[in-house]
This record gives sequence, C-alpha cells and structure tokens, in this order.
Amino acid sequence: MDVNTRIAGRLRELRDARGFSLDALAERSRVSRSNISLIERGESSPTATVLDRLAVALGVNLSSLFEESSEAAAPPSPVARAAGQPIWTDPVSGYVRRSLSPAAVSPIQLVEVSFPAGQRVAYETGARDAETHQQIWMIEGAMDLIIGDEHWHLEAGDCLTMRLDCPTVFSNPTSAPARYLVALATLSPARTRRHT
Repeated sequence: MDVNTRIAGRLRELRDARGFSLDALAERSRVSRSNISLIERGESSPTATVLDRLAVALGVNLSSLFEESSEAAAPPSPVARAAGQPIWTDPVSGYVRRSLSPAAVSPIQLVEVSFPAGQRVAYETGARDAETHQQIWMIEGAMDLIIGDEHWHLEAGDCLTMRLDCPTVFSNPTSAPARYLVALATLSPARTRRHT
C-alpha cells in the first residue's frame, strides 16, 4: 500500500473515531480544511510539521498516522518484513522515515530516520492524552535537538531520552547525512495518572 494512501485511511479513521468534522479538526490542528481533505483523499503528501499538528489535535503520536487502518481484512501480523515497512519522505526537508514496527498492537514503536545534511524540522508537539516517551539512538552522523529550552548535540553511538510534551527541533548541522533509530513508548492515560 502506498504510504500516502495509508496516511489517508488512518487520518480518516482517527478523525471519525473522535467524532471530529473536517472543520473541527482544522480548528484544533491549525491545518486548513482543504489541506486535511486532500490528505484524506491521498492527493497530498503532507509535511512532517502538518502531520505532527494533526497528530497532536487527534491526541496521538505521529507514528500512529503511519499505522495500518483497523479496517484491514487480515489480523495484524507480529512480523514486519523489510519489503513491507512503510517509507515516507518529508516533502520539505527530504528526511526519510521508515516504520520498522509490526502492525500488531504494542506500546513500543521503532522508526528509522535518514536525515539529510543541513536540514531542519520543527515540531510544535504539545501534551497528549497518553504520555509518550521517545529515545533517539544515533547510528551515523550527528544531529542537534532542541527540546523545549534544552539543546543537545548527538553523535554516532549517543542516545537521548525525552518525553513528547513540548516543541522539538531536529537539525543536521553537518555536511553529511545522519541516520538514527527512534523508539517510542506510549503509556495509557490510566497508567500515566498513577505515575504523576
């Protein structure tokens, strides 16, 4: 399945599940109604920033938009074969995101990112219904991350942990591409309340 078709189906499914009209989602996400409509019809390749705004408005993490729709006929597989892993390219920065995790339900998701030299992506991430933690392990190259008011420089072998609850900027300040693994873990709202 084409990745834009997958995003389209998943976005429609999440919007319907929350009972949001196109106008309501547009207002909550600050993404135009026409842009959301184009994305849901698979006629537009959204940027990373737009996908993040939609995810925040829907109360999910960005990775949820790349999951297979629950309307799929077959039960989700516990194996994600390399040839079937969804690959998406941000049309603005050119960063490439490969979803590594199987479709079977799990609180952990793995993503591999190839980030071009000299590029930058800013996420306006805000608080969500469920608490999400993320770790970034640098495989090759270097990245600068600004998480809220903190700045981190990562090089090959470094690993950073963070919570997805504040604005974040990813940038590659070098002349070489970077590659890193992202591990996300989402805690249910009930479990989050017990830990706060």
